[in-house]
Amino acid sequence: VTDDLAATASVLRRERVRHPLAVRRLTVVGRRQLSARMLRLTLGGEELAGFTADGPADHVKLFVPDPATGELHAPRAVGDGLERPAVAPTVRDYTPRALHDEGLDIDVVLHAHPGPVSAWAARAVPGDPVAIAGPRGSQLLPAADHLLLGGDETALPALARWLEQAPAGLPVDVLVELSDPADVDYLAVVARPEHTLHLRDRGDAAPGTTTLLADAVRSLPARPGTGYAWFAGEAGSLVAVRRWLRHESTFARANVKVDGYWRRGVVALDHHAPVDPQDVD
Repeated sequence: VTDDLAATASVLRRERVRHPLAVRRLTVVGRRQLSARMLRLTLGGEELAGFTADGPADHVKLFVPDPATGELHAPRAVGDGLERPAVAPTVRDYTPRALHDEGLDIDVVLHAHPGPVSAWAARAVPGDPVAIAGPRGSQLLPAADHLLLGGDETALPALARWLEQAPAGLPVDVLVELSDPADVDYLAVVARPEHTLHLRDRGDAAPGTTTLLADAVRSLPARPGTGYAWFAGEAGSLVAVRRWLRHESTFARANVKVDGYWRRGVVALDHHAPVDPQDVD
């Protein structure tokens, strides 16, 4: 497929919804081990009132206590910006998995070599203080004829939200690269008959070191109609995925979104940074 052919495909629009900026101080009200590598923390408190996250890939900034002092340092919302605390906060971006009567679920991947937030999550108990900021806005689902989604463990919460929000009957292919094949159950419990899960077992290979997703996306038969593709995970391993989708597939470039949630060897990656600096939007 040439760039010219992809360029003729229909461009799908995703409506953007802005939310008032708020920093909410909450507490852990529940924890549940979903699998060996996935932990669900439920956050609650009066300040959760008014929280909304309408898009499948929305994210919040999760502020947790300082690992050295145990003190929670979080910014204050001032107008349309944040006033940073005097002490640098311990913070990472996470997908808000679900909002319900008991609180807000945040699902955390437990790493073999955890960063400060995942290390905190592994030992968090009800009553522990946290804060969240955002989401600043939401991007809603496009009116596509089909969806192609993919990623690694870190993308599972967003992938589950995509499946839950997809209209009934919409064909969806999901490519997931996992070190533990059992983690595919995280998606299987929300998948419907029109959703096809394609598992790639990473085995003992380190996350972000394989070409499994790139190989899988190239081998997948093209579906008819106008599609939308969304991938997230380790930034380096997604470069080849993004290049193929943008330049060799039947997807219009504007209908491809690839988000680097993390990058090997980089602490606190800015996921807004280009996945591929040589091929920016």
